[in-house]
Amino acid sequence: MPRLQCIQHVPFEGLGRIETFARGKRFFISTTRIYENDPFPKPESFDWLVVMGGPMSVYEESAFPWITEEKKCIGSAIADHKKVIGICLGAQMIASVLGARVYPIHYKEIGWFPVSVKPHARDQKILRDIPDRFLAFHWHGDTFDIPRGAVHFAGSGACANQGFFIGGHVLGLQFHCESTRAGVESIVEQCASDIGMGRWMQRPSTILSNMHNIREINVTMDTFLANFLNSPIGG
Repeated sequence: MPRLQCIQHVPFEGLGRIETFARGKRFFISTTRIYENDPFPKPESFDWLVVMGGPMSVYEESAFPWITEEKKCIGSAIADHKKVIGICLGAQMIASVLGARVYPIHYKEIGWFPVSVKPHARDQKILRDIPDRFLAFHWHGDTFDIPRGAVHFAGSGACANQGFFIGGHVLGLQFHCESTRAGVESIVEQCASDIGMGRWMQRPSTILSNMHNIREINVTMDTFLANFLNSPIGG
C-alpha cells in the first residue's frame, strides 16, 4: 500500500480532491499538522509527500521557525527520490529548497482564472490530457522563479510561473485544482481581508457564486495526479 504524507499548514487548506484520488488508489494517508505542532516525518515513512498551501511566506522564518525544518524535510524527500507535490505555498517551499527565489508578486491573484500550458512543455507526460488552457482557483501574493533543472510548464495572466516539474517525482503547482466547495468557502471566510482592488482579485461574492467550477478543476487535478502516479522516477 503506497503511503502519502501531507504537510498541512492551516486547518482550512487540506488535501481536498487529492484525498479523494489517493483513497481511490488505496493510499495510506497521514498528515503532519503544523498548526498542532506535529513533528515532521522521516523520508522512510512515506512514498509521496504533498505540501499544502497557507497564508505565510517561505521567507518568514523569523515569524515561523518551523519553516526551516520543513524545508529540510522537503529537501530530504526530494534527495531520496520520493514523489513530492507542492500546492501554492507548497510549490514555493519546493522552489526555495531547490535554490530558486520566492518573492511578492506584482499583482495578487485571487479567484477563478485560467492557466495556460507552455508550448515547449506540451508533449510532457505530466501534461497528458491536460488542456492547453484550463481553469484553476488562485489565492496567492507570492511567486517563485523556476528552479534550475525544472521544466516550466504553465503560466497565467497575473503570474508567469504557475507550474514546474522535475522528472517524474517533483511537481509544483502555484494554482489550486484540489479545492473543494468546503475548502473554497473556508479560505474565503478566513482570508477575505487579502482581497483588495485589482484586475486579478475577485470579490468574495464572485468567488462563491462560481462554485460550479469545482467539478472542472477537480477533473484537472485527477488528471495531474494520474499522470504523476504513472510517471517513473526520473522519467
